[in-house]
Amino acid sequence: MKCDMIIKDCSLLTPEFEVVGSQSIAIADSKIVAIGSYTELKETYEAASVLDGKGKLCMPGLVDAHTHTCQQLLKGRTMDELPMIWSRILVPFEGNMDEQDSYVSAQLSCLEMIKSGTTAFADAGGVHMHKVLEATIESGMRAAITRSSIDIGDFLPDTMKQPMEKILDNNEWLFKQYHGSGDGRIQVWFGIRQVMSCSPELIQAAAQKAREYNTGLHAHLAEHRDEVRYCLEKYKLRPVEYLDSLGALGPNLLTAHNVVYSEQELEILRDREVKIVHCPRANFNSHGFPKTPRMVQMGMSIGIGSDGSSGSNLSLWDEIRVFRSGIHAYWGLPVFDPLVMPANELLKMITVGGAQALQIEKEIGTIEVGKKADVILVNIEQPHIWPTRNLVNTIVESVTSKDVEDVIIDGKLVMKNREMLTLDEERILYESAARMESIAQKAGI
Repeated sequence: MKCDMIIKDCSLLTPEFEVVGSQSIAIADSKIVAIGSYTELKETYEAASVLDGKGKLCMPGLVDAHTHTCQQLLKGRTMDELPMIWSRILVPFEGNMDEQDSYVSAQLSCLEMIKSGTTAFADAGGVHMHKVLEATIESGMRAAITRSSIDIGDFLPDTMKQPMEKILDNNEWLFKQYHGSGDGRIQVWFGIRQVMSCSPELIQAAAQKAREYNTGLHAHLAEHRDEVRYCLEKYKLRPVEYLDSLGALGPNLLTAHNVVYSEQELEILRDREVKIVHCPRANFNSHGFPKTPRMVQMGMSIGIGSDGSSGSNLSLWDEIRVFRSGIHAYWGLPVFDPLVMPANELLKMITVGGAQALQIEKEIGTIEVGKKADVILVNIEQPHIWPTRNLVNTIVESVTSKDVEDVIIDGKLVMKNREMLTLDEERILYESAARMESIAQKAGI
């Protein structure tokens, strides 16, 4: 029987987050078709190519469940800035990007994500998202992408605000043109940028459109106290209660940040099966510490997002390392609980949790026969990783983006031995540097 590829003699991270050695994986037609010893597999399968996994750990590709590819050319710009960064810097920058700016920015984002082991992402949207979709398809990545949805907010520049009808019409056009493209790797969702920048009418309409098209809905939610104050003053409801009153909460809703919640809001989110995504570095820097241990206890779906690279980078390895330290310091140390955020929960968040957030957990998130072959190979035979008494713990504390050597998405190699196979790295870096300054000048930042 023919297959496209066999990954030979690697260590393997199981769905139970245990590591087993000397495993091989057969891939055919974008899916994992068999797992076992190389001796067993080669008796059954004739592989078009064999990828040597010796000294490497094969694990599910990481999922960045909330990012902004249109903020990639702001790298290094928002650290040490006073609030409100998103209204003073992020939105003006995005609003002054043209189509080619968006395309190059998305290419650079995909390049950085792939080189750090991220194989799928959810983008909260900008203006020229058709160019982001084109760049994503070319990269080979899997994604759930929406477009920006801002129709109110006196504190925001007019460059990003549009009438509700235009926002929805453009989003529908994106869905009809691109949903299911890239051999099924691309989803197009609807968006709610934030309760402070979306009218109640837009929120209701976006939620209805997502249901009508049987697709996802992406929102920023409970990111900071100003948002809670705004909802209480204007609607006499907390943000979760407000969205619930508009019919926006449901299993197809991905919410990013999720910091400032009451217990009642957590119960509503759990009951509505809303997908939770945290952005640790962004949240810790300016918004606070989420009630994640409580969310885990409640059985809620939790993913991790980078929130874009304007203040840091797109490495989910860095995110979970910071997240573990922050949650331990805030929730663990005061009650002497060293298990407040276990290593396997963190790995679950950047794999299974991300897959659940993108609503494709039946396709990706674990390495199992029948699932899509979205996997990465991490070089573990290095002094900062090997030997170890507990590889799962060491993965969380020590693995970096540069330890990811091979990336397979939808059964196709997109990076081999750190060399990109789908994107022209040198050209993208050159064009990105040229465009970074020109957009900043247009935006006046």
